[in-house]
Amino acid sequence: MDRLLDSLFPSAENIPETWRLEAPLEQRDYLVNGELRRWDGPLATVRSPVWLKHGDDEQQVVLGSAPLLDADTALTALDAAVHAYDKGRGAWPNMRVAERIQHVERFLARMREQRQAVVKLLMWEIGKNLKDSEKEFDRTCDYIVDTINALKDLDRRSSRFELEQGTLGQIRRAPLGVALCMGPYNYPLNETFTTLIPALIMGNTVVFKPAKFGVLLIRPLLEAFRDSFPPGVINVIYGRGRETVSALMASGKVDVFAFIGTHKAASDLKKLHPRPHRLRAALGLDAKNPGIVLPQVDLDNAVEEAVTGALSFNGQRCTALKILFVHEDVVDTFLDKFQRKLAALKPGMPWEPGVALTPLPEPGKVDYLDGLVADATGQGARVINQGGGQSRGSFFYPAVLYPVTAAMRVYHEEQFGPLVPVVPYRDLQTVIDYVLDSDYGQQLSLFGNDPATIGSLVDIFANQVGRININAQCQRGPDTYPFNGRKNSAEGTLSVHDALRVFSIRTLVATRFQEANKDLISEIIRNRQSSFLTTDYIF
Repeated sequence: MDRLLDSLFPSAENIPETWRLEAPLEQRDYLVNGELRRWDGPLATVRSPVWLKHGDDEQQVVLGSAPLLDADTALTALDAAVHAYDKGRGAWPNMRVAERIQHVERFLARMREQRQAVVKLLMWEIGKNLKDSEKEFDRTCDYIVDTINALKDLDRRSSRFELEQGTLGQIRRAPLGVALCMGPYNYPLNETFTTLIPALIMGNTVVFKPAKFGVLLIRPLLEAFRDSFPPGVINVIYGRGRETVSALMASGKVDVFAFIGTHKAASDLKKLHPRPHRLRAALGLDAKNPGIVLPQVDLDNAVEEAVTGALSFNGQRCTALKILFVHEDVVDTFLDKFQRKLAALKPGMPWEPGVALTPLPEPGKVDYLDGLVADATGQGARVINQGGGQSRGSFFYPAVLYPVTAAMRVYHEEQFGPLVPVVPYRDLQTVIDYVLDSDYGQQLSLFGNDPATIGSLVDIFANQVGRININAQCQRGPDTYPFNGRKNSAEGTLSVHDALRVFSIRTLVATRFQEANKDLISEIIRNRQSSFLTTDYIF
C-alpha cells in the first residue's frame, strides 16, 4: 500500500496530452438577463482533488477561480428571472410548448459541442473517472431528449377537450413561476439538469447556482444558455450559498426551490422564505441506504452488487449502499469474497484506463473518514481489508469495518465516501428495526432467494423507503422510474415524467356546454388567439 500511495499522484509530464491542464482558468463571468457580465470582486480558488509531484513533494492542483458574488448581485439575477416571468405574463411562460421545445433543442445542440471540455473538468474538479464522466455527460443529454419526448406526449394528451356533466373543459399544465435550482457536487451536471431542464421547458424562469465543487465545468455552457433562451429565462450565479442563496430565499420571490444536498441545509433555506405556503420544493436529500444480505442468497451476485453499490465513485452517491447487514451464517464467506473483489479495484487518476478509485474532492473528507474509523475501531470494530483506511493527500483507500454496532457513529451517519460498515445479524428483526427507526428512507437493497422472506420484507419496507431493490444495488436509473424518498431523504418525486409535473400545475379552462360558448372556444382556437387554449398536436 505504501508503494501504491507513493506512485499514486503523477508528475505533470506523465498526464496524457488530451487531458492536461492549460493555465488556471480565472472565471469572472456570470449570466444575468441574457448577458455575460464580468465580476470584478473577490474570487474563490478552485482546487482539484488531484495532486501532482514536484520533485520530492506533492502539491494540490489549483484549477482556477470562480466569482464570489455578493447578495446584491445575486438579487439582480433573481430580478431578471422575476421580470422575464412577469407574474405569468412574460413571453416564456406564455410561449407555445413546441416553441419552448425548440429553445431546449437549440441548447442541447450547443451543449454537445462542449462534451470534451465538460468531461475534462469533471475529472479534474471532482475526481470522477473518465468512463463515468463521459457517462454523466451523455446521460444528461439523453435525459434532455427524453424530457422533450415526455413533454410532447404530455402535451398531446392535453390537446383535447373533455365534457363532463355539461361542462366543457381543457386541462393543461402551466408553470409555477421563478425556480431556484441547485445541484450536488457528485453529479454537478446530471443531477442539476434533472431539475433545471424540466423547470425551463415547463415555462418557469430560473436562477441556477452550480454545485460548490464542479463549478468551472458550467463555464463552457454559459454561451449556450445565453444564446438559446430569451433574456432572463436562465440566469447563472456563483458564490457562497449562505450569502447569495439566503438572500434569494429571504426575498420571497422564489416560487420553486429545487435543491440536492443535506436535509439540514434545505430546512434552513426554506425557513428563510417569508411565504412558505407559496413555495414548491423538489428536494433530494440525505440517505443511509442499507444492503441486507439474507442467509439464503447468491453470494457472488450479492458481493458484486454490494462492492459496486458501496464504492462506485468512491461511495459519493446518495444512492450508494451506506451500510451492509449480513447474516451470521454467511458473513465470513461474504467478507472474504468482498475483500478480494475490492482488492481488484484499481486506484489512480481519473483519466487512467480502468481506474475505479480516485481522489476525493471535498476538503476535510479524509480527516472525517479517519474520525469515523477511529471511533469504530475504538469500540471494537476492525479494518479487515489490507490497506483499508490508508490515505495520501485527498486519496482515501476504502476501508471495510467489521463488526459494526449501533454504538458507532458510522452506524448512523451518512459517510458519503469509501467506507463500508458491515453489521452481522442473527435476528432479522434487528435489521427491520434499523429501517423502521431510521431518519432516512430513500432506498434499500435485499439480497436473497427465499420468496417468503423477500415477499414479507417488501411488504414491511414498502412504506419506509422510496425504492426496494431485489438482488441489485441501489440506483437512480432508469430515469423513467420515480426517484424520491421518505422521511428526511426527499421531498417530491423526480423522473423524466414526474419532473414535468413537479415544475408545473394542472390548470383548467371550463365553460358550460352551450352553443354560444362552443362557438367562442372554437373561434379562439381557430384564430390562434390563445397560447394556452389550443388543439395543436406536436409530432
